[in-house]
Amino acid sequence: MSRLVSVVIPAYNESRTVASTVRAARAGVEACGFACEVLVVDDASADSTAAEAEAAGARVVRMARRSGKGAVLTEGVMRVAGDVVAFLDADLGESASEVRRLIPPIAAGRADMAIARFPGHSRGRGGLGAVKTLARMGIRCLCGLRMSAPLSGQRAARREVFLRLAPFACGFGVEVALTIDAARRGYRIIEVDCDMRHRATGLDIAGFIHRGRQLYWVARALAHRLVVVPRGGAGR
Repeated sequence: MSRLVSVVIPAYNESRTVASTVRAARAGVEACGFACEVLVVDDASADSTAAEAEAAGARVVRMARRSGKGAVLTEGVMRVAGDVVAFLDADLGESASEVRRLIPPIAAGRADMAIARFPGHSRGRGGLGAVKTLARMGIRCLCGLRMSAPLSGQRAARREVFLRLAPFACGFGVEVALTIDAARRGYRIIEVDCDMRHRATGLDIAGFIHRGRQLYWVARALAHRLVVVPRGGAGR
């Protein structure tokens, strides 16, 4: 296997945290003994996200218009070269170094997809209980997996696995859809405890709007997979 790991970071108006996320992600991968490339896919941000990411050493691709997380991740995985690819959110900051826990199971062939499980994963926090419960129940019903962290966007897999699952589901349903699609293809999925931290979503109007959008996209991804016949096997 190549000694190169690619980190894809989707970002929209994340100028405050993207630089520290880029630096920490690189440090985490290099701590595993791999070379690292970091690609930030800027979803048409209105702030200095792209400039901050470039200054921190990332390669940056800018979407021509706002496209949503699923499309951004699809674009990213098409543009990287590592045999192992990790997806990390731009607001992780220094905690992005915990990617070092996701890489070894994939590089060693012990799993096909490793998903980060944050501290306190078993509790519904920040008003996300309804979304998390829907996601957890949907994954269990549609592919039989019991997930502690069904909404985690921090995950690693071989690039060929992500390419077989692309194009990814739209919007904030991408994580749930990736898990279901991978499981239905027979890929081995594990959850890994990681001390990662997101910027908290507030209990204000903006926070509730965000959670409402997330609920919509998760429900849409689940509904689509109720009627879509799974594609072929993993082909390992």
